[in-house]
Amino acid sequence: MTSLEQLYEPIADDLAIVEDTLLLVAQSDFLPLEAMLNQVLSRGGKRLRPAISLLCGGFGDYDADTQIPLAASIELLHTATLVHDDVIDSSETRRGHVTANATFGNPASVMLGDYMFAHAAELVARTGHIGVIRLFADTLMVMAKGELAQDVSAFDAGSGTMRDYYRRIHGKTASLFATAGAGGAMMSACDAQTIESLREYGRSIGMAFQIVDDILDFCGTEEQLGKPVGGDLSAGTLTLPAIVLMEGAPDDNPVTRFLNAEDDDDRAELLDNALEAARQPAIVEHCMETVQDWRERALTALNEVPGRGPRGQLVAIAEFITQRDF
Repeated sequence: MTSLEQLYEPIADDLAIVEDTLLLVAQSDFLPLEAMLNQVLSRGGKRLRPAISLLCGGFGDYDADTQIPLAASIELLHTATLVHDDVIDSSETRRGHVTANATFGNPASVMLGDYMFAHAAELVARTGHIGVIRLFADTLMVMAKGELAQDVSAFDAGSGTMRDYYRRIHGKTASLFATAGAGGAMMSACDAQTIESLREYGRSIGMAFQIVDDILDFCGTEEQLGKPVGGDLSAGTLTLPAIVLMEGAPDDNPVTRFLNAEDDDDRAELLDNALEAARQPAIVEHCMETVQDWRERALTALNEVPGRGPRGQLVAIAEFITQRDF
């Protein structure tokens, strides 16, 4: 499989400036804040969202002076949501590193996330593009609703429908991928068809990305994930493998028994049973077929984009997302 470095080659210089921009965000005259920002911003990452934004800008009149602040704002918004997610989930590790809330406590981490949201808004404001600024604000609202939908449905077996699941992961994950695609195209003055097609490309690979994450939460290892396996289900969050299992045996299944358990002593064993049942090859295969369906939707949308541009890189990113095993 092609490495990310190879996929990012056409935008390598601008993506490096995005990285520098994030490091500048981490500088502060308030030393406690600087320490917190450095902890969450200096670890790098795949940078898929800013890369998609920059690549999608290549289908129009690309201007690095506006594309780079947009890409940086998208990555900063993403990182801020992770900080808040870790507070909500009481997570102690992410990607193998100690979380901000485990180091600095929940109150300070909430304010850290808020500071990063504000800084992301300042970055996108530098573009001077009112449509993109509005898109950024709308996306933040959609993401917040997605997180709320997950929180209020925790341990609710009745929320385990595909429609609920798709709506939730669109809000939490795919909406920001969609904004990366549409925002990059808008910033380079692409036509309406191109903007909408790249929005759908981003949305579809975002859905695929999250489903792969959800499969790995059942089938991966703690070393691969950088966090405990089965974390979503243990928090009462129903993802695709659990939902497929529940749909196959709606009257009685290990997931529902775990969700309805009242005794904490029983819950640990019931969780292990549910995780093991959801790892069945038939369930994993069904989930991977769903991933491929979303990948095909992304490629279909990309095929509808007129003109020349970094089409090959976007195709390869879709392939990378659906084949990753980390």
